[in-house]
Formats: sequence, C-alpha cells, structure tokens
Amino acid sequence: MKKFTIYFILLMLSNGLFAGIDLVRDGKPTGRILVGPDNKNENQAATLLNDYVKKISGITLPVESSGTKYKSGDIIIKTSKNADIKEDGFRLSSDGNSFLIEGGDGMGTVYGVVTVLEDYFRVRYYAANASTWPKSRNLSLPANLNRVENPSFRHRQTQSYNLALDPLYKVWNRLEEPREIFAAGYWVHTFDRLLPSAKYGTTHPEYYSFINGQRRPGSASQWCLTNEDVFEIVSKQIDSIFKANSDQKMISVSQNDGNFTNCQCGYCKKIDDENGGPSGSIIYFMNKLAARFPDKEFSTLAYLYSMNPPKNIKPLPNVNIMLCNIDCYREVPLTDNASGQHFMKALEGWAQISDNIFVWDYGINFDNYISPFPNFHILQTNMQLFKKNNVNMHFSQIASIKGGDFSELRSYVVSKLLWDVNCNVDSVIQSFLQGYYGNAAPFLYQYMKIQEGALLGSNIGLWIYDTPITHKTGMLNPNMIKSYRKLYDNAEKAVASDSTLLKRVWQQRLTIQFAELEIARTGDMTDTERIKRELALFRNTAHRLGVTTLNERNNTIEEYCDLYLKRNLPNPRKSLASNASVSYTLPPNKPYDKIADKALTDGLLGGATFNESWVGWEKNDGEVIIDLGEVKEIEIVEADFLHKLGSWILIPKSMTCHISTDNKNFTLFGRVDIPEDRSPAVKYVSYEVKAKQKVKARYIKVHFENVGIGPSWHYGVGYPVWFFTDEIWVY
Repeated sequence: MKKFTIYFILLMLSNGLFAGIDLVRDGKPTGRILVGPDNKNENQAATLLNDYVKKISGITLPVESSGTKYKSGDIIIKTSKNADIKEDGFRLSSDGNSFLIEGGDGMGTVYGVVTVLEDYFRVRYYAANASTWPKSRNLSLPANLNRVENPSFRHRQTQSYNLALDPLYKVWNRLEEPREIFAAGYWVHTFDRLLPSAKYGTTHPEYYSFINGQRRPGSASQWCLTNEDVFEIVSKQIDSIFKANSDQKMISVSQNDGNFTNCQCGYCKKIDDENGGPSGSIIYFMNKLAARFPDKEFSTLAYLYSMNPPKNIKPLPNVNIMLCNIDCYREVPLTDNASGQHFMKALEGWAQISDNIFVWDYGINFDNYISPFPNFHILQTNMQLFKKNNVNMHFSQIASIKGGDFSELRSYVVSKLLWDVNCNVDSVIQSFLQGYYGNAAPFLYQYMKIQEGALLGSNIGLWIYDTPITHKTGMLNPNMIKSYRKLYDNAEKAVASDSTLLKRVWQQRLTIQFAELEIARTGDMTDTERIKRELALFRNTAHRLGVTTLNERNNTIEEYCDLYLKRNLPNPRKSLASNASVSYTLPPNKPYDKIADKALTDGLLGGATFNESWVGWEKNDGEVIIDLGEVKEIEIVEADFLHKLGSWILIPKSMTCHISTDNKNFTLFGRVDIPEDRSPAVKYVSYEVKAKQKVKARYIKVHFENVGIGPSWHYGVGYPVWFFTDEIWVY
C-alpha cells in the first residue's frame, strides 16, 4: 500500500499535476508581470499584485510589456473579448509555464489579481487598513488551471464606512459607487434636483402633484408625470447633463423621498388606475425618456407607493427598475413572513416584465445603528432570490458607521455574496472572525448563533427602525443578556494581550451595552449609581474607539449619553400628576391607544422609535384630561414630544391648558404656541404652559393642536402627519 502511494504521487508529479509556476524562489524573482502599457486596469492589477508580492517575499517582479515574448514564470495580465467573461469577470489559466489573468469589460483583470492574492497567496483583507499576509521566500501559482469567474450582479454596492477610509477596500471587495455609473451623481430621489420646486413651484404649481384637492409643489412633492411641459423641461435638463458627462450613460430619474405623494390629477390617475397603481404613470414617463434617449439608461425607483409593477405597461429595456424592500422585516427570509411575501410578489411581477432590475436591500437599523441586528442567516437566501428574479444590480445598505452591529463582518460577508450568491457563508464568517478577532473568534461565533436562535425562537420581528426594547422579552431578555455578557468577558480575556484585537471586541460589545441601557430605562431605575457607571463605560469606550454616530439623523453618542442622564434617571422634581388617572376627549389613534390610560403619567419616557411608550394622534388634535385625585396648587403643565420628520412625526402647533375643580367648569390656564421645526435630527422636545401665579385645580385639560397636513417642505406633503407625546408633568 505504501509503495503504491509513493508511485501514485511520483506519477502525478511527472504529469505536472502538483507542479507550480515559480514566481519567487529563495527570495529572488524568477517570473515577470506582462501588461499592456496603456491599459489603466491592467497596470492597476500589476501594481496591486507586485505590492503584495513585495509584502510577502520582500522583492518585486519585473514588469514588462505584454508584447514581449513569453517565458517560463510569466504572469500575463490582459483584457480580451472572451465570450465566457462577463462585465468585471475574469479567467485564470496556466499552461505549465506561464499564468494568464484575463479580464473582460470593467475591472476583471484587477479582480482576477485579488482572487490570486486571496486563494493562492493567502492574503486577507478584512476591513479598511486591516489586511494580513504570510511571509515566504517562495511564491508559485498552479501550473494546470482553467478557472472562470463572473459576478452574480453586474453592479455591486454597499454603504460600508470602510469605503471612505481606504481606497483599496473598494477594489478588494469588488464594489462600485454610484458616482462611477450615474451621470453627475444623479442617483435616487432626483425629481427635485431635475425640476427644482424652488424654481418652478410658485410660477408653475401644475408641474407638481395634485394631492387631496390641490397642487402641492415642494421639495418632497412628486411630478405631474402627464404634463408635457414637465417632460420637455426634464428632457432638456437630462440632455445637458449627459453632454457634460459624455463618459456616463446612466442617470436616475426617480421620485422624491416620501410616500403616497404621487400626482392624482385626472390624467395621471387614469394611467395609474389602468395599471393598478402609481407605477403606471412612472413607467409611462420613463418609457418616453427612454425612447427619446435610446442610447442612455434610466433608473427609477419602485419604492413605497410605487413598489408594485404596472399591469398593462412594460418598461423599455433601457429603463432600470430600482426596487426597494424598505417595509420588510428581517428575522426570516423574504419568503417567510407577510412583509417579505408582499415584496416578493412585487419582485416576481417586475421580473415578468423586465430583466433590468436593481434591488435596494436594507440590512441596518436606521434608528439605532449601535444595536444588535442578527440577520446574517437570511442574507444568502435573499440574494439568491434576487438573482433568480432578473436582478442584475444590487445595493446593500449596511454598515454605514463604525460601531454598528458587526459592521466589518457584515460588509465582508455581503461583498462576498454580491460577487457569488452561492459562496459558503458560514465558512466566510468563521474565516473572518478568526482573522479579525483572533482567539476571541469562538466566543463571538457562539454569541452570533445563540442570538440568532433566540431571535427566531421569540417570534418577534426584526425591523430596520427597531429598538432593543422590542426584544427585551426575546433575544434580549435578562437570561440572554447574562449569556452574552459571559461570552464577551471570555472574548476579552482571550485577546487581552493584543490591544488591536481587544479594541475590536470592545467595539462589538458596544451593541449589547447600548441594548442594556435602553432596556434599563423602561424598568426600575432606582439603582442609579450602577446605571451611571454603565452609561459612563459606554460613553468612554465609544469615545476611545472613535464611534460617534447613533442613527441615520446623525444624533451622536455624546448627545445620547447627556440626554440619558437628564431624561431617564429619576427626576428629583416630583410631578403632581405622577400615576394620575387619564381620560380622553379627543382620543389617540390605534394602536397607540393601547397604553394611553397610563403612558402620560407613568414616568416612563419613550425612545427614538415611536412604537414604544408613545401616544400618538394622526392629523387630528388631541385632548386629554388628567385627574390629580384631589385639588392641588399648580403652576406649570409640561408635555414631552417626539420630533421625527422621516416618520411624519411633527411637534404640535400649540398646547392649551384649562383647569377645573369639578370636571365640568373649566377655565383657561394658559397656552403656548410652538414654532415650526424643520431639523432632520430625531429629538425629544418639551414645552410648558406656566401660570402667572399658583392656582387650585384637580382636573387639567390639555389640548394639542396638530399640524394636520404635511407642509410643502415635508416628506408627507399634502397628507396627514402625526404628533406623539409620552408624558405630561404637573408642578
């Protein structure tokens, strides 16, 4: 048996099956790199290859023109029109003497080099300025190889914060940015850029949406897509943009950010009714543009109100459908819950009428970046669904800030899937954890798996506007938090001697520390010293690591911590309305009425997500009567509100208070007019009504005047808006 094994190995060696093409031998170059002298991508590929050859072996290979006669040990990098190689794809092949890296259109030669470095030289690039490579005096490549790789999606985009820190990160992860393909940076929500309401709104309101009985021009309004003047003005603008950017062939002509703000004039409505929804008039308009500019490509959003495909009109081939799944929950794949199934019906419908689909997928918690978001188990299944349904461009909105839940790992896994939807995700995850976290990897992997199981077992949805409080009885219940703490303790101990690895563990642990703080404020806050210590640890760790941003509205961690101390710790100023009974003469809307009997006097304040501790009214005014239980002397009535424009939540216009001793005869206590606030930040705002002197009262009637209809500058222009309050104090 032993003699046979030796004979078999010798036979394979004689046939070249184990032989390699030497590039470096005993620390000396034995090969060359051959490139086209005037080809930018080939030269970038050669430079990248040589940079890592030097890092690994200490030497660089000679670089010569591809017109040179080939010899043993050469690496030839060239661009060709091989039919097997798609955009950004490549072919790696060898004949026993030389090694060919062959790319088609796009960045194929560069990506081929990246694959050589990863698969044959064992280089790993985990995050911005975080790569590893072995040291060796010998480098070789396989002598018998024929390998073709093409990307799963022709456009691959993420929002990883690493992109801004390290130019090589984008190249290594085979990613693209909108500015590279969209003319002049016209990428999503471009209606108001192309036809500015500030310029045309006053003189030509007919260019904009007809909503609830009138034209409503504004930066968040949409176009009247059947207005011929709009088409001609926009066409002229687009023509000038392409002439100024002659190297780019694609532009986004897409609705402004907002829901249900489409035009409902008779002409637009007729087209939409015929097609079962507002996407009808959008595709009608886009097809006109596509026909006028047949050599250009027009991307438009299928987003919120326009998500579903039209029934009786098909987009032309040069109309790109950017389909967004913003309303979907993320705890299971898109096929497995109601929100995902609704989206999949839309995707399948678009796939029947178009093979030019761009999916915008969301994998981030916009309200709380630094919060657990365990969705790794659904990423591959969803991307395979996209690929199956004619999606050829993909944007994964993830990891936009340092300090988000596994930001670096999430970016790494998503980039691998964007290239190959069938890659081994678990292997990718474990490889990354080992390389990026070292000996802490087993504990973090266990943490991920336990949390994933707890999420699935809880039957609680995972939302992109989530709060840890949603999961305090599920994946973040006290027993789970205790398990997570232990795993992080063990992870820290495992890398205690390596400051770089230890800081990476600290950064990921911020998510659980934040979750604990958020959950703590909904319960017994009597142990204030412990809460202060944990808040200080969270603040100091974030500051030390350079983690600054809390949410998509750029609220900072410093602001959060300052506000936490002020807002959530027990207030030494005792409210006379503490736990007072509450009744409503103008009741709140469902489902925010469920806690209305207690929420305004229970001392518990809401967070940035409006589905927790808040009582809300849509469009209409609100009015509440607080019963203090007995006649008391009062001087101040104060209420707390949520300001969150992106969710159509505005502060009321005014707050008026009346008082009574018998709940029948009320007299005016005071009124405060509240100024309009257009700030995009998510914040909590308190307003008080103060009497000139103390008065006696048992019943306090508080009337809130709703803004009612979204103003022209707001996302919900022409539609009802909300206000939310979580507490009324009486002093």
